Parts: sequence; C-alpha cells; structure tokens
Amino acid sequence: DFNTYTNLDFGPGASVADFPDSLEREIALSERVLTGVGEEPQLTSVFFGGGTPTMLATEQLVAVLERLDQAFGLVPGAEVTTEANPESVTRDSLQRLRDGGFTRVSFGMQSAVPEVLQILDRQHRPEQVPKAVAWAREVGLDVSVDLIYGAPGETDDQWRASVEAAIAMNPDHISAYALTVEPGTKMGAQVRRGELSLPDPDEQADRYEIVDSLLHAAGYQWYEISNWAKPGHECQHNLMYWHRGDWWGYGPGAHSQIGGTRFWNVKHPLAYAQRLEGGQLDDDGAAVVSPAAGREVLSESERAEEDVMLGIRLAEGIEVPRGVSPAVVAGFIADGLVVPAVALRGRLVLTLKGRLLADTVTRKLWDAQDL
Repeated sequence: DFNTYTNLDFGPGASVADFPDSLEREIALSERVLTGVGEEPQLTSVFFGGGTPTMLATEQLVAVLERLDQAFGLVPGAEVTTEANPESVTRDSLQRLRDGGFTRVSFGMQSAVPEVLQILDRQHRPEQVPKAVAWAREVGLDVSVDLIYGAPGETDDQWRASVEAAIAMNPDHISAYALTVEPGTKMGAQVRRGELSLPDPDEQADRYEIVDSLLHAAGYQWYEISNWAKPGHECQHNLMYWHRGDWWGYGPGAHSQIGGTRFWNVKHPLAYAQRLEGGQLDDDGAAVVSPAAGREVLSESERAEEDVMLGIRLAEGIEVPRGVSPAVVAGFIADGLVVPAVALRGRLVLTLKGRLLADTVTRKLWDAQDL
C-alpha cells in the first residue's frame, strides 16, 4: 500500500535522474521553514525508505545525506539507514554507502520460500539475501531484515523456515509484520475475485508466537510489537516514531510531524516536482513552492490517545494513564494482558498475549480515560 510506481519517468523534472534535485529543493525548503520558526535541529537519525532507495545511484544517496548534514548537522553517532531489496546492492555499493556515512541497512527479505515470494510479488531469489547480508556486515554496516507472515497459502512450517533462515544470517535486527491487504492493490483484487484467500487472525497469531519464540531463543529481544533486536541494536529512527518525536519526511507522499503539526506531501512524483519548481499556481495565481498537500494540528485529547496507542506497543510500556482506575488495571492482569508485578507499580507492559491483543488494550484505556 506504499506510494509505489512502476513507471520511472514522469516527464521533464520528474524522472529517477531528477529526483535528487527535487529532494534538494525540499531540503532547502525545510531549512528555511525550521530556521524561520527558531528551530535549529540536529539530526539524530536519517532513514531512506518507503520504497527502494538503492534504485538511485550510491553517489546520489550519499549526496542527499551530505546535503542534510550541511543543512542541519548530524549528531555524533547518528543512525543513518537505507532500505534495500537484496538484488539492488553489491558489496561495492554497500562499501560506498558506509564510506559516505551510512551506518545501517534494512533488507526486504519477506520470506525464504520461493513460492511465498512469488505470491508476495517479490523478485529476488532467497539465496541472494545471505549474500547481501554478508556483504553489509563485511563493510561494517548494521543489518536488519524484514519478514512478512500470513501470505495466502503459507504454512506454519514455511514460516518457521523463513524465520530460521533469517536467524542463520545473524542480523542485528529483525522485523516481522503481518500481511495486510489494502483495496486497490494487486493482491486486494486477487482476494476480491476469490483467487487468493487470507489466513484468519488466529493463524496469524500462531505465526507471531512462532517468530517471537524462535527469536527469543536466538538472543533477540522484542522492543516493539513487530520488532526484535540484539541488545543495543534497536532502530533509533523506529523508536522516534513510537515516542512521537519530530521528523520531516521528504519525497512524494511523505508525512512529517513538527511541533505537534502533521503535514503530508502530494503523492504523485510529477506534482511533487512541479510544486518544488514553482511550476504550479494557487488560486490567486501565485507560484506554489511547497509540496504539502494538507496539514492538521493534533488536539490535546488526540495527542493523549496517540501516547497510549504508540507507547503501549513498546517493551518499556507506559505509565498507567490518568483516569484509568485500579479495577481496569486489575482486569488486564486477570486477563493475562500485562505483566502483573510491573502493573502493580503503575506501569503497563504487555505480555505475549497482550501484544496479540494490543488494540483491545488500547481501546479499553481510551474508554477508561474518557478521551
């Protein structure tokens, strides 16, 4: 369901070759905006993702990072990640990323089973993933791999084999996401026509229990419902989202949050490029130089809701929100949803069962607070 296109050239100013120029314009815009409101933020993390950034030349990615460093500065030890498909990198390209300031790479593994990869419409061969992971480790990059469970027709044994294959590569971090099928996607159409059937929630819960058990036994610790890491290798950019920090998202369809205000860019690459070039006019005939398509300011109650919804997903949990009675907490303990000893000290940390029912916990906490 990401903002994805197979066409790589939308005309003058909106091709793959032109994309870094558009990013440069938006970086310059963000520099003016944040300086104008008295902000001089240093970057604690940079994440190139939401697609396949490594389709750009390595030199282009490094140049974008250099421009961000020039605009804002990177704090010492800043985490810099790029997502990558396993077939889109070489050892040399990863070395150049490392030399250019990148510290981390996240590979879209998804599965180790060819039939499952085919259903998920992934192009890489399973044997390519260990090669890419080994190259990344050789050049000194931290490595994460992403897995997806619940593909139509996938069995528990196939899922277990994929998790074990991921563990065998010894990455620093592993993410495992339940497949969701969105309207308007190819798989969504196949499901609607009855060509594919999805597993029920109980089957997906079984898959989650499998991955959690295998990763725990291999020394990985869960720190967010869908993410496990070796101690000290948690994704700091990921945690920034769950802690509701500030970020500026660059690119078509990117979302941002600065000081409690959310805004998001137009989705189409051509419209994005044209706006940043001043090639579109507003209703008054003035040039539009911002790619933003809309904005919202969160109310106090909305922020409180998000604090619960996001924080409860973390292994550190949340303090019992104001307005939540001891009876509600006692109910969570009785139902096996939170760790009892921690809850009795005023903090809610989900158990394995609680992680599977996190939305239920969130709704009950919202209702109890009368937000």
